[in-house]
Amino acid sequence: MKPYTKAGLVFSALLLSLSNGFSQNQQPTPVMMDSANVVVPGATPQKISSQFTFTEGPAVDKNGAVFFTDQPNDKIWKFDTDGSISLFMDKTGRSNGLYFDKKGNIISCADEKDELWSISPDKKVTVLMTDYQGQRYNGPNDLWIDAKGGIYFTDPYYQRDYWERKKPDMEGQKVYYLPAGKKEAIIMDAELMQPNGIVGTPDGKYLYVADIRASKTYKYEIASDGKLTNRQLYVSQGSDGMTLDSQGNVYLSGRGITVYNPAGKKVAFIPVPSRWAANLCFGGKDRKTLFITATESVYTLPMQVKGVE
Repeated sequence: MKPYTKAGLVFSALLLSLSNGFSQNQQPTPVMMDSANVVVPGATPQKISSQFTFTEGPAVDKNGAVFFTDQPNDKIWKFDTDGSISLFMDKTGRSNGLYFDKKGNIISCADEKDELWSISPDKKVTVLMTDYQGQRYNGPNDLWIDAKGGIYFTDPYYQRDYWERKKPDMEGQKVYYLPAGKKEAIIMDAELMQPNGIVGTPDGKYLYVADIRASKTYKYEIASDGKLTNRQLYVSQGSDGMTLDSQGNVYLSGRGITVYNPAGKKVAFIPVPSRWAANLCFGGKDRKTLFITATESVYTLPMQVKGVE
C-alpha cells in the first residue's frame, strides 16, 4: 500500500475500524467458493487502476457506466463501458456513497457538511438535505432510492480530518428516510450500533441494512408509506457496502466479497487482493460486470448473473 497523506492516515484508521466490525470467527476463507455459480468459471478480480487513496460508493448509470468516489481526494470518477477511467468531478463535498435517480442525477452522501446532494449530468449541485431538526448528521454514508424517489440512507459516525468537530452532534447512529421533495428525513431505525451498507430489492418490498460494528445484516419489510417493519436478522456478518443480483443474492463487502442467497445461506466468497473491499455494484451494458472498490484500487469481475440496481 502506497504512503498515505494526512487524509489517508485517517482513512487507514477507518479501515482498521471497519475491519474490527468483522469478528475473528467470521473471517472468510481466502479461497474462491461459488456454489451458486454466480462468477464466470475461472474468472478472478482484475485490477483496473490503483491511482486512488480510498475508493467508495460505486453506482451504475442507465448506460452501464460506473461512477465511484475517492473520498480523501474529494473526487468522483467514471469507469465507462469501454473500460476507460476518467475524472467526472472534483470538489464533490467529500462524496461517499452514490446512487442514480430516475432522472440520471447522482445522489451523493456528501459528508464534508453531512448533506445529501443531487449532482446533475452537467455537474450542477442541488443540496437536498442539510440537518435533522437543527442538528448536524453524523455523516451520511450509503443510500438506496425507492420507486417513489424516497432516499433511505445510513448515518454512522466516522471522524474526518476535514471536520472541526471532534464528536457527534446527536446521539445514536441511525437509518433515515428522506421522502421525495422533502427537506427533513424521518428516523427509520435508531437501534443499530453503526449502520453502513444498504440496498433494497427491485420490487420495493425489502431493505437490507448492515450494522458493521455489530457484525450483523438485517432485512426489513418496507410498508406502503415507506416505513420499515419486521426487522429480522438476515446474516451474522456486517458489511461496508452491498448489492443484489437478479437471483436475489446479497453481496457483502469487507475482507473480500461474501455472497448469500435470499434465505441467508452463504453461497460464494470472492477473494479481493486488497486490504479492504469497501463497496461494489454491477455495471457494464449487460450489468454482468461486478465492479469493486478496494482501498487504493478498483477491480472488475465477469459474472454469470446480472445486477438489479
